[in-house]
Amino acid sequence: MKKFKIQHNPFIVPTTDGKLIEEHWGNSTGTSDVSIAHMIAPAGWSEPHQTPEFDEFTYIISGKKQFEIDGETVVLEKGQSIMIEKGARIRYSNPFPEECEYLSVCLPAFSVESVHREVEGVD
Repeated sequence: MKKFKIQHNPFIVPTTDGKLIEEHWGNSTGTSDVSIAHMIAPAGWSEPHQTPEFDEFTYIISGKKQFEIDGETVVLEKGQSIMIEKGARIRYSNPFPEECEYLSVCLPAFSVESVHREVEGVD
């Protein structure tokens, strides 16, 4: 019995905002303790604030990505990485003119139920 698995067909998460999300490991593969995703955020992309129940590590492959973390704005560029602890209020965006390619690792795995996205425009 092999003690490894190779991922040939990542799960493409359906989106409506132009962002590509390829989940290589995570809840889609029965790996609930970690998720690893390759993502491409188009220029001008953003998503609502969220307060996840997981730690998230992000590594920027190309372009830039903006993070609003508990009211502080941080911009990462190619070759930089960040770890954001669970419970932080975060808003991810790419207000820059080029797409941003990056890897994301969540511990435990990302799930729609544990990300707690806010509904924009609702108080």
